[in-house]
Amino acid sequence: MHVYAIGMRDRFRAITVREGVLIRGAAGWGEFCPFSDYTDTECAPWLAAAMEAAELGWPAPVRSRVEVNTTVPVVTPERAYELVAASGCRTAKVKVADPRSSASDDCDRVAAVRAALGSTGAIRVDANTAWDVDAAVAAIGDLDRAAEGLEYVEQPCVTIEELAAVRRRVDVRIAADESIRRAEDPLRVAVAGAADIAVLKAAPLGGVRRALEVAEACGLPCVVSSAVESSVGLAAELALAGAIPELDFACGLGTISLLEGDVSTQSLSPVDGYLPVPERAPEPDLIDAVAAGEPARTWWLTRLDRVRLAAHGNGPT
Repeated sequence: MHVYAIGMRDRFRAITVREGVLIRGAAGWGEFCPFSDYTDTECAPWLAAAMEAAELGWPAPVRSRVEVNTTVPVVTPERAYELVAASGCRTAKVKVADPRSSASDDCDRVAAVRAALGSTGAIRVDANTAWDVDAAVAAIGDLDRAAEGLEYVEQPCVTIEELAAVRRRVDVRIAADESIRRAEDPLRVAVAGAADIAVLKAAPLGGVRRALEVAEACGLPCVVSSAVESSVGLAAELALAGAIPELDFACGLGTISLLEGDVSTQSLSPVDGYLPVPERAPEPDLIDAVAAGEPARTWWLTRLDRVRLAAHGNGPT
């Protein structure tokens, strides 16, 4: 096992350094990297996903490559334009509703992304549950105008009921993310009446096979998104995107550009807006260059041990 620590190019989800554990097994490498706000019980699916990659590998894909979006953090309009123009992607996901950013700032950022993409590119925004229903309706209207048409809005509110209420009042598609991956039972969460699109991530759903079951159960078009992993973890998300029977939207997997480095020389960076579907995770041959210091290494390995116990019902939650 190896613990990595890689700086973020721009602050993302209140973090400036991405950390995680790489685990080697009979089938290759897996990655365990739940964010620090996840409880040990919530981290158990992340460990299951890592072990699936390391010990079992993934189902056979139905496509060889996946179109991806570029992700725009909470940055200035100038920086947003620069990121999108350099990405080569035709779709951009823009983070909005952050405490560090006003509604006007969000609209300016989205407008800059439209300028970078041109009229034919697709723009989606992600609010990460920040709004109530009325605030969501107002913000979506403003952002839709700034974007000259939004593809969809990801998780504008916390609850399924709120998503459904927003969906009834706006003309923009609604996508569910946290409502699925943080549900007590993702296989049973009733999102079909509250959302138009399901955003899936293999890591918090327990692996590629489990996420495919969730995709079938939710009955919605799916977008596979990254949890801002290194290329080892990102490979599992690509395996999921490669195995979903129908994939009508670009996936949120162009996220290596958010990191200042990677664990592998075979970094999964998009070319002309696409990423290949890998057979297995790349070899982490740069791990020495991004190895975490001893305090972080101890914290992660201790956490991993706790999660193993929690996953078997023997540990704290």
